[in-house]
Order: sequence, then C-alpha cells, then structure tokens
Amino acid sequence: MARDMSDKEILKMELEQLKKEVNTPRTPVSTNCAETVTFVEALAPNDPLIKGVSDDKNPYKGDKGGCILT
Repeated sequence: MARDMSDKEILKMELEQLKKEVNTPRTPVSTNCAETVTFVEALAPNDPLIKGVSDDKNPYKGDKGGCILT
C-alpha cells in the first residue's frame, strides 16, 4: 500500500494519525497497574484457572477409559 503512495501522501497519513493520538486520554502507568491488580484480585475467587474446577463440574474428568495402542 505504501509503495503506491507518494512521500507527501505518506506524511499526510502520519500527520492524521498523530492528530488522533494527541487527543487520546492518557493515564499514568502506576494508576493503570493499580486498577488492573484490583480487577484481577476481585475476580480471582471465581477464576477456574486459579481456583480449579470441581470434579462434578469438570466435563473432562471421569471414567471415560483411555487410549489403547496396539
């Protein structure tokens, strides 16, 4: 795509992108990290990857036998 464009068109596209980015609201990384930690800790008790899945709700656990290679 950029091969078909002149240098002027490429610079114009870059300028438009920078104009969009300058209006993006910014927050400090420390604030974002604190919010992420709070969010994850709030959901941790119900997270099956952290807590595990009970045997009665686990569709992959049970007496399904195994694979026999001959």
